[in-house]
Amino acid sequence: MPNLYRLIRPLLFSFDPERAHDLAFWAGGLAQRFPLPDPKLGPGLAVEAFGLRFPSPLGLAAGLDKGARLLPLWKSMGFGHVEIGTVTPRPQPGNPRPRLFRLPSEGIILNRMGFNSEGAEVVAARLKERPRGLIVGGNLGKNKATPEENALEDYVAAYRFIAPQVDYIALNVSSPNTPGLRNLQAPKALGPLLDGMLAARREMGLEAQPLLLKLAPDQAFEELDGIVEVAVASGISGLIATNTTLDRSIVSALNHNKVQAWGQGGLSGRGLAVKARSVRARLLQTLRGRLPLIACGGLSSPEEVAAALKEGAVLAQIYSALIFEGPGLVGRINRELA
Repeated sequence: MPNLYRLIRPLLFSFDPERAHDLAFWAGGLAQRFPLPDPKLGPGLAVEAFGLRFPSPLGLAAGLDKGARLLPLWKSMGFGHVEIGTVTPRPQPGNPRPRLFRLPSEGIILNRMGFNSEGAEVVAARLKERPRGLIVGGNLGKNKATPEENALEDYVAAYRFIAPQVDYIALNVSSPNTPGLRNLQAPKALGPLLDGMLAARREMGLEAQPLLLKLAPDQAFEELDGIVEVAVASGISGLIATNTTLDRSIVSALNHNKVQAWGQGGLSGRGLAVKARSVRARLLQTLRGRLPLIACGGLSSPEEVAAALKEGAVLAQIYSALIFEGPGLVGRINRELA
C-alpha cells in the first residue's frame, strides 16, 4: 500500500488540494463497496481511556472526514478511532475556495475551510450505519452566522443529533477559521459553555459519554493554565491538543512569502510539531493527572507518536501526515507502538 501511494501521489498532488480530496473520497467510497482488509490489530495495542477500549492508541483527527463518509475504510487502515467533523448544527458551505493549500517540501497544510458541513441531522443519519469495532468521536462547532453569545445553543443543537450516534464528543472552540470562535476558550466564556454542555448531556442521559475540549496552540502558557483550571473544575472528561496554528514562523524562510501569499488560515503538519509538543508539555504539567489528554498536531512519524504517548498522552491523532505519507503510515505507527 505505501508503494502504491508513492506512485499515485504525484497525480493526486497535480490537482488542487480540495479537488484531490474529493477524488480521494470518491475512490474511498468506491472501495467501500467491496470487502476491505482486516487490519489485524493485536490485543496488545488496545488502550483503555475515557472508559472506552480503543483497538489502537492511534486515531484520525477531526477535519478530514467531516461527514463520516469513510469510516469502514479508516477502520481497515488500522485506526483505533476516528473523530468526524467538525459538524455544525445547520448545513453551511464554509469559506470561499481556494481554501486548502499544501507545502509538500515541509509537510505543511494551510486550511481555511470554515466548518463546511452537511449539518448535524445529515451526518447523524449516516452514523447510524457506522462499522462495529471502531471508536468514533463527534467534533462539534457553531455555525458562522451564530453570534458568540449564542454559541451554546449551536453546540447543544448539534450535540442532540450527533451524541447518540458516537462514542465521545469533542468541542471545537479552537479553529482559527470561524470568526470569534477562539474567544470561547477564554475562561469567562468557556465555563458557561462547558456547564451548558454537561447539562445537555445529563438531560439526554449520556453522563457516561466522554466530553472533550480541543484547544489551540497559540495561547500564552498563563492562558493555558487558566483554561485547564476551568476544564478540570467543570467536570469534563479530557483535552485534545492541539488544533492548527496561526503562527507563520513554523514555515521556513525559503517558503515564508509563498505561505503568506496564500492568505489566512490555520497551519498543520510537520512544522507544527515543536510548538504543539511544547503546548502539550505545559498542559500535562498543569493538569497533574487530573484529566487525560489526546495528542494531536504535527505528529508525522511512528517515533513522534510513540514519544507523545510516552510523555503522557493517552491517545494520539494524525491528519496532515496521512496526506503526505499515505495509508501505509498507519500500519507503520501501529507496528512501532506494538
